[in-house]
Amino acid sequence: MDNCLASRSMRHVWHPCTQMKRHEAAPPVAIDHASGPWLVDTQGRRYLDGISSWWVNLFGHSHPHIRAALAEQMQRLDHVMLAGFTHAPVVELSERLAGLTGLGHAFYGSDGASATEIALKMSAHYWRNRGQPAKHRFVGLAGGYHGETVGALSVTDIALFRDAYGPLVRLSATVPSPDARQARPGETAADVARRAAEGLEAWLQAHHTETAALILEPLVQCAAGMAMHDAEYLRLARALCDRFEVHLVVDEIAVGFGRTGSLFAHQQAGITPDFICLSKGLTGGTLPLSAVLTTDAVYAAFYDDDAARGFLHSHSYTGNPLACRAAVATLELFEQLDTLAANRQLAQRISAAFAPLAAHPRVRHARRQGMIWAWDIDTRLPDFSQRYHAAALAHGLLLRPIGPMGRTLYCMPPYLLDDAAVAHLGRAALAALDDTLLQEAALPAQEVQA
Repeated sequence: MDNCLASRSMRHVWHPCTQMKRHEAAPPVAIDHASGPWLVDTQGRRYLDGISSWWVNLFGHSHPHIRAALAEQMQRLDHVMLAGFTHAPVVELSERLAGLTGLGHAFYGSDGASATEIALKMSAHYWRNRGQPAKHRFVGLAGGYHGETVGALSVTDIALFRDAYGPLVRLSATVPSPDARQARPGETAADVARRAAEGLEAWLQAHHTETAALILEPLVQCAAGMAMHDAEYLRLARALCDRFEVHLVVDEIAVGFGRTGSLFAHQQAGITPDFICLSKGLTGGTLPLSAVLTTDAVYAAFYDDDAARGFLHSHSYTGNPLACRAAVATLELFEQLDTLAANRQLAQRISAAFAPLAAHPRVRHARRQGMIWAWDIDTRLPDFSQRYHAAALAHGLLLRPIGPMGRTLYCMPPYLLDDAAVAHLGRAALAALDDTLLQEAALPAQEVQA
């Protein structure tokens, strides 16, 4: 059945972010079911989900509380259009998110890129409604990633995703990243943040009259290779946006819901943004849903008798009751399990399991932010990411290196790992690295790159 599903998939399914030709040598793994942190394929092999299935799963697969909430909701209301109608799950979720963030107005989409599009359009339209239509450009951080739809690509600074679609994209400006790995001798992460903020200040000084918003990933730029920065950058960025009358959009799609140690990453800086983009963990990894939260001031700029001043954006499944009920159940679990406190203890156990990996002679810049671990690997393999991924699967572990060169190994696991799973995570991650580096040593010199 495994081979059958894989071959059928290769014939008819176009897999995301994948060069399909690679599946000739490495067919997709056919997953039959999942429970807790474990994925089980059609042959019965188990894989610890070390990246939470692209960072969406928070409390393990098939969590009974979320599953029960979805079953109950399915008996009541599966879907109704949100234009002209409302329902209990979307109201309760919006109220909860407002209470958690201080931003009282939620607009819903279906995925992270949609959230980016919504926030950008809403910001530019706000300035238009305010009589400042010239403010329609955006600025982001070097190495930033905010999705792969055309609008989201305009603020994404990852060439691999963007270059092929250059003629379709109105590129936004980029300013220096506060990535702490760029520290000069004697500098701290906060020093790097302040230096990067100087670049932002200079750019806004010259371009604020045409700039609608700054968009950034708070604390961790994931696709840039888990580039982590000090919260001081967020404080300085907030002050600069206030000074130059530019919106601050925080993309919490990947880093929200406890990933960085606080419920939302920007909260560690003690700031309030103008927009928050949410998705991924919002439903605990069960159903697609995204949300953009914004302020009373932004909302008020659209509130008018003139339909053209309204926010003209929609998705057929906006605020779907099932997805919203899953999100409410996910937030309930944070309360019931005291998740943030529990994660602090779990992170210590995972860090201890990863200690041999962090000490490996080929590891550079071992780092952690909350429940995110990352290590840059000193390797000449041009296909290190693919080789490591295959080696990890052979050891019963799902990890996929990331970054512009594919040489950043990272882990972003679900929040419910027992001692056996933690031990397996540490052992398998290290064993897969050793196996991959042995492959490097065995290759002729011309097949590796400096």
